[in-house]
Formats: sequence, structure tokens, C-alpha cells
Amino acid sequence: MLELGGNGAAAPNGDLIKDISEATFMQDVIETSKEVPVIVDFWAPWCGPCKTLGPALEKAVTEARGKVRMVKVNVDENQQIAAQLRIQSIPTVYAFANGQPVDGFQGALPASELKAFIDRVVQAAGGEAGGGLAEAVEAAEAMLAEGAVVDAAQTFAAILGEDPQNAAAHGGMIRAHLALKEVEKAEQLLAAVPREIVSAPEIEAARAQVELARQAAEAGPLDELRAAVDHDPDNHQARFDLATALHAAGDVEEAVEQLLELFRRDREWNDGAAKDQLFTIFDALTPQDPIVLKGRRKLSSMIFA
Repeated sequence: MLELGGNGAAAPNGDLIKDISEATFMQDVIETSKEVPVIVDFWAPWCGPCKTLGPALEKAVTEARGKVRMVKVNVDENQQIAAQLRIQSIPTVYAFANGQPVDGFQGALPASELKAFIDRVVQAAGGEAGGGLAEAVEAAEAMLAEGAVVDAAQTFAAILGEDPQNAAAHGGMIRAHLALKEVEKAEQLLAAVPREIVSAPEIEAARAQVELARQAAEAGPLDELRAAVDHDPDNHQARFDLATALHAAGDVEEAVEQLLELFRRDREWNDGAAKDQLFTIFDALTPQDPIVLKGRRKLSSMIFA
């Protein structure tokens, strides 16, 4: 049996897609999103684009086969929650995962972009996006790791031809050009990332890697910088530059150690440059990288000592 959704679309009974109110927002969105991502569609009966977006979004959610849920909030009837979330125009869609907003957009989107949006939400919650594109991304990453950079770049490009908002493929393309020492091209690709995915983890990681590549191009001779630090351990600029040169040479672990030592000696030097640089390096790596885990643990112990 079907019930008529609040925006005029047929919605299946049950928990996959339903209308909610302010009274149930905490349970249906915040608490539920700790188990499965929840997409929230803010709409109103008088909103023309809402009547287009609503059914298309419901279809995309249904096709995700339980990887996400969807709730619909009539802003006319739930003005308080709309104000709290600063809904300024409709339709507006937010996605929640683990109790927090992780993505969103305004206005109606085509079906292909809705699928890409749902895939991003699933990935942000720690799940796997469906379809062969995820496998293609994984294959391209393997090529990149094995040094087949051109093949990886071609694969990432093919993925973007199918899904222009695939954050993993955009990030992979940027990193492929960095591996080819084409920093300027990587910067251009970063600037061209669709605004809907600029905050995706894959893009943030690529942005950090581009910043580190810029710095690497200006790094001084490694031997001279090491000698300068050995001569004067309190030469903070030399130690910072040494860390940059070490990272450029591929010695990420020692670069982190040098920055931690700089932070230990003077955490306020150059407006906290050591900590900022550490976070840039951490962002460029995967969260579970042993260098990241060890570095964050050491940094935290110094901050809270």
C-alpha cells in the first residue's frame, strides 16, 4: 500500500522514506543517522522545484537499496527546525551521518547528480557506494600505487566521464598529476572541482597534497638545512625548511618528527606554523596511516601536557 508523501509524491510505507516533524527530528534524523545515513529534504507545498526534486530524490534513495534513508520536512509546518538549520531557500537537502551534517545542496539536480550525492553520503558514513565505478576507482588507485600513473589518470578520467561529481576520481586525477610532477595541472584540476564536492575528504586530501607539492618546489638543499639545524637547534626557520625538504624527498616520517620537535621548542613560532604544517601533512595521508596516528598522538600529548 502506498501513502501520498507531503510533496505530492508516492512514498512507500515504512522507515525508508517518510514525512517527519520537529517533534521527531532528533530521533528520525540525528539518532537514526548513527546507524544509517539520513537525507533530509526541506520543501513546501508552494515550491515548484520541490515537486521535481522530491520524486527524483525518492527514486534515487529507493535505488540505493537501504544504504540511506530519507525524511521530508515541510518548512511551513516546521519553521523552528528550518530556522535552526538556516534554511534560506528551498528545496534544500542535507545529509546526516553519525549524528552530524556531512553534505548538502540547494535547488533541483539531475538524476545522475543525485546518485553521485547519495554515493558521497554513503562513503562519508564509512560505507561503500554501489556500482562498478567504486571498483574502477579502486583499480585506478592500485595503478597509481604501483607507479602506472598514466594508466591511473586515464581510468580516473573515464570515471569522471560517467560521474562528473565523483570525489574519489577527482582526488585521484589530482594526485596522478602530482605524481607526474605536473603541479600546475594539479592546481588547475583542483580549482575545477565542482563546488558540491569541494569539502569531500578526497578533495581535502588532494588539496593538502597540492600545497605540500608547492612547498616542495621551493625546498632548499637537504644537507645544508640539516647542517643548519645541527649547528643551531633553535633555528626554527631552518628546522621548518628541513621538514619541508624531507617531505619533498619522501621521508614523511622524519618530516613529522622535525615539526613535532619544532612545536615542542616553540609552539607559537610563526603563528603556530609547525602545527598547521603537521595538519596539512596529516590531511594529505589517510586517517589510519601509522604516521598520522603516531603523529597525532604525540602532538596531542604535547598540547595537553
